[in-house]
Amino acid sequence: MRVLSDAFIPELPNRYKGKVRENYDLQDGNRIIIATDRLSAFDVILTSIPHKGQVLTQTARHWFEETADLCPNHVVSYPDPNVVIGKRLDILPVEIVVRGYLAGTTSTSILTKYRNGERHMYGITLPDGLRDNERLPQAIVTPTSKAFDGGHDDPLSPQAILEQGLLTKGQMETVFDYALALFARGQARAAERGLILADTKYEFGTDKNGTIILADEIHTPDSSRFWIADSYQKSFESGDRPKSFDKDFVRAWVTARCDPYKDPIPEIPLELIEQTSAVYQEAYEKITGHRFVPDLSGASVLDRIRTNLALYFSK
Repeated sequence: MRVLSDAFIPELPNRYKGKVRENYDLQDGNRIIIATDRLSAFDVILTSIPHKGQVLTQTARHWFEETADLCPNHVVSYPDPNVVIGKRLDILPVEIVVRGYLAGTTSTSILTKYRNGERHMYGITLPDGLRDNERLPQAIVTPTSKAFDGGHDDPLSPQAILEQGLLTKGQMETVFDYALALFARGQARAAERGLILADTKYEFGTDKNGTIILADEIHTPDSSRFWIADSYQKSFESGDRPKSFDKDFVRAWVTARCDPYKDPIPEIPLELIEQTSAVYQEAYEKITGHRFVPDLSGASVLDRIRTNLALYFSK
């Protein structure tokens, strides 16, 4: 399989290896961000999914270009389908999640909290009588702490953000306004494609001048919950989850066979990997409206990336 499991390029400076991305900091204040094909879950790398890195990079590119009039973003250039050159930022310690529906499965999701009887959360009070996956009266911002070094994200209210000194009042108002505007644009464009953007997360940082800038990725299959619009009403009425781009085949397969936090992870079957790759490619095409064309140039994905990044090699 043609996959990018590792993106170590010794000629590039100041490497930082994340779970799925490789980063290299350049002397000019920019950062090379390479999206690998690694699939992370349960705090480990499970496998690599062909073309996943290209799908995520190009989906984010589509949305960065679609929303450039709403707020500044970190993009400088795209020298390769898996690579973005971005402005190096100081990432703000608050993750901004915007939700348009009562949905989710994690402990910080509003559906989980609502099922547990909570009505006041994230500084917002939700009405009684809402049903699973119901559209909210209006989109809401549900920020969480941005955990580093394997910590857990915790829910935050606007008051807590200010009391803990995580953001200034001006910064908080700016990122909330940006996030709601981005989400509204995302929902409108998704509707044109027969999709519902149910919720998503955004990451912001500041440049050397203190300007707030959108970073990381935007409205990708990994950062957002997209539902198939024509499946929504029937699913909602029957109490089922609306149809979505279900990329969790691998996660479900693993949990059916072991405790992934305690046991060795079994080898992932090739058929499962190929199925997941196909879903990522389908998601790209549905979300962007463009046909997915994998870049097969070069002897390997890494070889192609090395060629396209040669300009940045340390002298």
